[in-house]
Amino acid sequence: MKKDSYRIVKRPLITEKGMQGVNALHQYPFEVEMSAGKAEIKAAIEEIFSVHVQSVRTMIRRGKPRRYKHWKGATMPWKRAVVTLAPGETIEFI
Repeated sequence: MKKDSYRIVKRPLITEKGMQGVNALHQYPFEVEMSAGKAEIKAAIEEIFSVHVQSVRTMIRRGKPRRYKHWKGATMPWKRAVVTLAPGETIEFI
């Protein structure tokens, strides 16, 4: 069953550290669905942005511990994907 591309790719991660990779290595970070695999992420990025993806690296980020009064908990874990594009291709976020 094919998932919707916009459900797989949740949002681009626009941070100072992430933009250094964009400028130097053509690598773009995204927050993606936890159950998405590398092949699904690659197909979704290529469909949404009309670019050619060379590689996808993924990592699962743990939730941060939080406290409210006497309750302890944590934020939800999330999955991050760093997508490397073919030379000469870019993605415009803004």
